[in-house]
Amino acid sequence: MRLVHLMRALTVELDLFGAEFAGLNKLHPTDLRALIHLLDTARAGEGVTPGRLGDHLGLNSAGTTALIDRLERLGLVRRERDTADRRRVLLRVEDRAVELGQSFFGPLIGDLVAAIQRFDEAELDTARRFLLAMTEVVVAAREGQGHG
Repeated sequence: MRLVHLMRALTVELDLFGAEFAGLNKLHPTDLRALIHLLDTARAGEGVTPGRLGDHLGLNSAGTTALIDRLERLGLVRRERDTADRRRVLLRVEDRAVELGQSFFGPLIGDLVAAIQRFDEAELDTARRFLLAMTEVVVAAREGQGHG
């Protein structure tokens, strides 16, 4: 149980850190989750439609539209026509959002990378496998309870 409590403590600290960023930038916590999802999918070379974002966040169409409108007004995302299918709208993160995130989260990420460097490759491989397994368990539990 000690590992479960340590994971919970880390999750709480990361949530508090994210909430501070959200508060400073007049964002709702869901806005931050949306930006993270958009950044992750862009990094993976995938486009995200408003519907797909809403599904990921568990929002209905009206809630998704309100979220995107908020992020657009703040200059953090933009809607753009898909070049492969002009009927489809994709969401793109603006450079301003990346800059805000880097200025706030950059020092933490630097410290995390420095801490990671204290471990050898075998330890990091075990940590990767552990984190992936824990994530799979949480996703399965969330989906099994109708939350995703």
